[in-house]
Amino acid sequence: MIRWFIVIFLALVFISWFSPLLQKLGFGKLPGDLRFRLFGRQWFIPLTSTILLSFVASLIARYI
Repeated sequence: MIRWFIVIFLALVFISWFSPLLQKLGFGKLPGDLRFRLFGRQWFIPLTSTILLSFVASLIARYI
């Protein structure tokens, strides 16, 4: 169980580290990425970007 916490923690660190780079490449601004304000706070749900990055990661994993 502790292994999963470490994997999730490292994944979140890498995502936060690569987030500015991905935004410069256009991820987060694709059609299907939701941005809205609710209760005075801005919310961001990157549905399309997540699906696209998951597809790329699965292709890399398949061919390595």
